[in-house]
Amino acid sequence: MPRVMEKSMENSPFFLLLFISLLFLNISSETDTITSTQSIKDGDTIVSSDGTFELGFFTPANSQNRYVGIWYKLTDRTPVWVANRQAPLKNKSGVLTISQPAGVLSLLDASNQTIWSTNSSGPSPKNPVAQLLETGNLVVREADDDSPENFIWQSFDYPSNTLLAGMKFGKNLVTGLEVYLSSWKSPEDPAPGEYTYHCDITGYPQDLLRRGSKVVYRAGPWNGVRWSGAPSMVNNTMTTYGVVISKDEIYYKYELVNKSVISTLVVNPDGDTRRRTWVDRTHGWTNYHSTKIDDCDSYGLCGPYGTCNTAAAPVCGCFDKFVAKHRDDWDRADWSAGCVREVGLNCSSDGFLKYSGVKLPDTNVSWYNQTMSLGECEDVCATNCSCMAYTSLDIRNGGSGCLLWLGDLVDIRQLSDHGQDIYIRMAYSALDAEDGSSGKRREIVTVGLPLIIAAVLVVLGLGTVFYFRKWKKDHPEHKNYVIPGYKNKKDSSVPTHTDDLELPQFDLFTITQATDNFSFNNKIGEGGFGPVYKGVLEGEQEIAVKRLSETSNQGLVEFKNEVICIAKLQHRNLVKLLGCCIQGQEAMLVYEYMPNKSLDSFIFDQEQSGLLDWPKRFNIINGIARGLLYLHQDSRLRIIHRDLKVSNILLDTDMNPKISDFGMARSFGGNETGANTNRVVGTFGYMPPEYAVDGIFSIKSDVFSFGVLVLEIISGKKNRKFVHPDHQLNLIGHAWTLYKDNRSMELVDPILVGSCHLAEVARSIHVGLLCVQQSPEDRPNMSSVVWMLSNEGVLPEAKQPGFFTERNVAISEQYSGNVNTPSSVNDMTITLLDAR
Repeated sequence: MPRVMEKSMENSPFFLLLFISLLFLNISSETDTITSTQSIKDGDTIVSSDGTFELGFFTPANSQNRYVGIWYKLTDRTPVWVANRQAPLKNKSGVLTISQPAGVLSLLDASNQTIWSTNSSGPSPKNPVAQLLETGNLVVREADDDSPENFIWQSFDYPSNTLLAGMKFGKNLVTGLEVYLSSWKSPEDPAPGEYTYHCDITGYPQDLLRRGSKVVYRAGPWNGVRWSGAPSMVNNTMTTYGVVISKDEIYYKYELVNKSVISTLVVNPDGDTRRRTWVDRTHGWTNYHSTKIDDCDSYGLCGPYGTCNTAAAPVCGCFDKFVAKHRDDWDRADWSAGCVREVGLNCSSDGFLKYSGVKLPDTNVSWYNQTMSLGECEDVCATNCSCMAYTSLDIRNGGSGCLLWLGDLVDIRQLSDHGQDIYIRMAYSALDAEDGSSGKRREIVTVGLPLIIAAVLVVLGLGTVFYFRKWKKDHPEHKNYVIPGYKNKKDSSVPTHTDDLELPQFDLFTITQATDNFSFNNKIGEGGFGPVYKGVLEGEQEIAVKRLSETSNQGLVEFKNEVICIAKLQHRNLVKLLGCCIQGQEAMLVYEYMPNKSLDSFIFDQEQSGLLDWPKRFNIINGIARGLLYLHQDSRLRIIHRDLKVSNILLDTDMNPKISDFGMARSFGGNETGANTNRVVGTFGYMPPEYAVDGIFSIKSDVFSFGVLVLEIISGKKNRKFVHPDHQLNLIGHAWTLYKDNRSMELVDPILVGSCHLAEVARSIHVGLLCVQQSPEDRPNMSSVVWMLSNEGVLPEAKQPGFFTERNVAISEQYSGNVNTPSSVNDMTITLLDAR
């Protein structure tokens, strides 16, 4: 040190303090932690305690931008995680800090502006730190609490393009958080690209790769040992694999047996997803496994019931006892239509044929049970006409559990090794005497049980006919009800009018033809009633067919109720019921087709939500209000819907809303406006307190549900699954808190900022809060709601809402969902018995 500096320090304590402060503020390369009194500047790094991982700033090849990332310290520094993927720094002035007491990790630019930060849902920590763990997980935690369950935030919840050992790859069923991988946009740009890799839990868990919303590769369902279509991904001396299924979470993860091995799964910008391992000898990465090896790894290449085999020419073929659906197209190497059975199914006289050595089909529409035997699994499948195949859920120890497919079988391939057995539904006449099914069991399933079912259905059918005849006598004003446009009763493509129903009936053959035999490709949704299919009649009219499922939460009571209610309703904001089909064991409702499906597929979807700007959302809010006003006041009978929610709002070509699903509705005459019931129906999050707790329902029940809808449409958030870092309130409680603090505009979906009319938004939020008030007497009726939305008068002050916070009661847990049963993407409609 120069003598002048030495003398200055001797004479002034200021320099000594400054020197100590600089030592204290700079991060040493030996530490793995950042505290609130420290920061990381460009050029600084922190390193995990075992020296495996390093965090710092980097620049991708052929780029000038700077990012904060994590990499293996002893490799070529290829990032395995990137913080500011969509917000690059333009120079080397970035600083990474952690705040106290909020515990927020923030990346600041040269002007001290935050360009990236973490979030947290728990209480603010007293002494927060950020630590890079030996697993490569960057966590924010309380300084004296290193329990994983108490982490405030962790990078493992928000991965980039790389899956690391120990990371939970799947979905938390409590918080709704999904952990998935997304490719870089390009080798130079780590922003999210067009490929995403998921542990999909829509049906039974399976790994799949999407390009946008389209599935392009599927590893197959988990069979207890590996993904069905990824034979090389099995436990070995280097890696162990597993899937965890519980009531709180479903996820896949792998662990490294030898901690000195460096191995990751990476989704590249071109969609090539590879497991790679670092080799010290060559100082480079080697590929251990790739998701797409050959043509048969292309999702659905051979269509429904088509099977792919790289050893054959052409690669696509049909199972034994199946033939190409469109022979000419098949011969031209267009296999997309797939195969069909040589002999059509008859349900009451079907059996099963065993096929071996296959990659199991897509489990998107499936059902599973972890304790059933294979024989019990066959029995369940045999009694459900929608069940097309079954197999053992877990292949270990001779097989256990049950996996059913409830639609067409898609994305199947032949595997020379490690293929599995699957039992596919076949007409009894097509089965060989020597096939692999148990003859005795098949005889019971295909002869004895169907006779019992048929007898029950006959009784139900006669009861239905009697019910409609009695209803018709009681409602003579509907004696000649017909649907406009249906004149030619001899045409098999249109419904025919009968004396038994107040609604035209379609015959089963017509519906089967229109929906391509209820093809998986035609399936457009699933709800409590059952699956919904798109169909096209011979006259090119598009229809939507709701097919009552035997596993449905609803039944013939709801079916008849929907026909009775909606057949008499005509309004531009109500979905139009065209007819029904009651034939044999089938019960179906036929509606006009809504091309844009349901509202929830837009407002709760990150990509689709941008298609609904504020004018469209305001039009939807007003349309729903007018539809409810018609039900409550202007229709011949007063109708209370009782299950109003976003998934029951359908959108036509012009995004106009139409209220649907009247299976739970109740009708009243005269001046009746409500009643008491011992059968509470509806969906948690939309039911008012007096109904959910005491079974009291009225037109004000629908008003409450409408208020929830308004708040969800404006915010783009679900009421029940709403999470906020500062409190534990649901969406209603959050909106109420903002309203009291005159901060209601903070509720608005950020995507609406550029298109919203502030006065309309503020008024809509206010009206929504008036509708969800605790007391039914305080809530406005729908005529007042329509007026308040359309006029600029002074609105009354809103009082505290009902269900201010989420209620944590046993009944909510019981009916909020079951991982062992198929369910809609949306909250299921529930039925509770014996309400107080």
